[in-house]
Amino acid sequence: MPFVSIRISGSASRDQKAGIVEDVTASLVARLGKNPNAVQIVIEEVSTENYGAGGQLIADRDAPKSQEDAHAESSR
Repeated sequence: MPFVSIRISGSASRDQKAGIVEDVTASLVARLGKNPNAVQIVIEEVSTENYGAGGQLIADRDAPKSQEDAHAESSR
């Protein structure tokens, strides 16, 4: 019985998650010959405030820069 765990940063709509489940199930059926009724998929949404890369939170990295910060970078 295949068990698939998917983590995504941020959030996805119910329709998007349903599409992911459908696509992943179809792939396991086509590529491994698995019974679609046996495929189990868990989607975990990870807040960008709880996920970091390169030494900073993703929420901070993706946050819009203030005018002062943008001005300082453009004068470099």
